[in-house]
Amino acid sequence: MTDAARTEPVPAALEITCDESGYEGEKLVGGVTDVFAHASVRIDDQTAADCITELRLRIRSPATMYKANHLLRSKHRAVLLWLLGPDGPLLGNARVFLVDKTYFLACGLVGHLGARPALARFLYDAARRTAEAEAFLVAANDFLRFTFRDQHPVVSPLDPLIPAIVRAVEYWGSDGRPVAIAHDRQTTLSPERVFTLRRSAPNFAGLEQVDSFTDQRVQVADFLAGVARKVASDQLKGADDTEVSALLRPYLDPRSLWIDEPSWTRLTR
Repeated sequence: MTDAARTEPVPAALEITCDESGYEGEKLVGGVTDVFAHASVRIDDQTAADCITELRLRIRSPATMYKANHLLRSKHRAVLLWLLGPDGPLLGNARVFLVDKTYFLACGLVGHLGARPALARFLYDAARRTAEAEAFLVAANDFLRFTFRDQHPVVSPLDPLIPAIVRAVEYWGSDGRPVAIAHDRQTTLSPERVFTLRRSAPNFAGLEQVDSFTDQRVQVADFLAGVARKVASDQLKGADDTEVSALLRPYLDPRSLWIDEPSWTRLTR
């Protein structure tokens, strides 16, 4: 056999299931949430089904579909601690990418203006201190949404979902293995946007949109994303749940888009 005929076997793609919490598209300030959380989990169908069954046994809610807010109720705290802890199914098999949406917007504005990167920190701090600066960023957000819609019709620089998926592929494919994403349905994940992901993430092996009502892996990812978003948002406001934050710590991506040092320190140390 000649060298030209020899080929290395192509490794099978690793399938990762993802869901998010706090996603409001390109509206980054003045909306409902201040944090976007994107969870990616390496979990098979049976493990996910067993997890959902265990949660139902522990929570005993008649709800058709469980969400993160079930776990965040004080009466179900023990269930939350189980899910995140060493006896649950997620430790070592999940990652969460956090985005402080105000900071993400400030970075987008500064990049669009071609200004010094340090200005993003100034705008971020000002928006958190004064209503006037916050109103400025709300107006800037609206302006950029329409501007980017004309300049970047496929992928907007203000959409946190795309960099979150790229980061998931980078993390899970750090060994060079191709990564296929199964993601909860999002209208923003158009075929054109999925195609552009290939240029941003070389290991990207494709994306399938699945129904969270029928795919229990997505439901598990939703639990983690929702819990992480709520904990991170509380930390931004100075509310520190040390026990839950400590359990969440191993899941947090150190390359999350976050600049507030006090809250990040509490989340990661």
